[in-house]
Amino acid sequence: MKNPHTPVTTLLFDMDNTLFDLVGAQIAACQAVVQQFGHDDGEELFSYFLTPTHGYESHENIRQYMNERCIPLDGLFRKACQVYETVKLQHIFPYEGVTDTLQLLHTREYTMGIITDAHSRDATLRLEKTGLLQFFCCMVSYDMVKVKKPAPEPFMFALEMMKASPDETVLVGDSPRRDIDPCRNLGIRTVYARYGDRFSCDHNSVAADFIIDAMGELPEILCRF
Repeated sequence: MKNPHTPVTTLLFDMDNTLFDLVGAQIAACQAVVQQFGHDDGEELFSYFLTPTHGYESHENIRQYMNERCIPLDGLFRKACQVYETVKLQHIFPYEGVTDTLQLLHTREYTMGIITDAHSRDATLRLEKTGLLQFFCCMVSYDMVKVKKPAPEPFMFALEMMKASPDETVLVGDSPRRDIDPCRNLGIRTVYARYGDRFSCDHNSVAADFIIDAMGELPEILCRF
């Protein structure tokens, strides 16, 4: 049971769509890929990434798109994957207020870490691209724990790495199912980043301790825990 009087010392952040708009970057990347084929249905290609068949980050989604449209793979699939990754990274920028907020929280001496379903290489590239890597003392990625959220293991591993207890920790994330619910079950206090959630049907009844519509709201909210 979390103790409401325990001071918050540790902050855990989801990365994609909480610190920056990965969905927007993916859509831009998908549009660049289909243009290589003389098509203009980037949103359709992106829809493949939303199905559970291959996974949200898998290049096999591009292969399936090409196969179903009889686009030859030889010489084109590898190039399409390169275009996808290059353009996606180019379009990743911190949300407004994220950099300044993290800088403020850093000066307030919060210990901050990342929990992501991305692989560590991709996560590091994105955090370097956005200039945010400097603010985090640790990162828990899929290849480290071999399970994805909402499994409890990534969160428990992060707490162990950061030598923090659940009741002194706050998680900030955009997914009710993958971020908020598992942390509540572990006794970690939660802040729902509603601004980054493109997929939930109801953004108003999420059972988080607090809801924010911009990262700049976070410092004041932390004072209320």
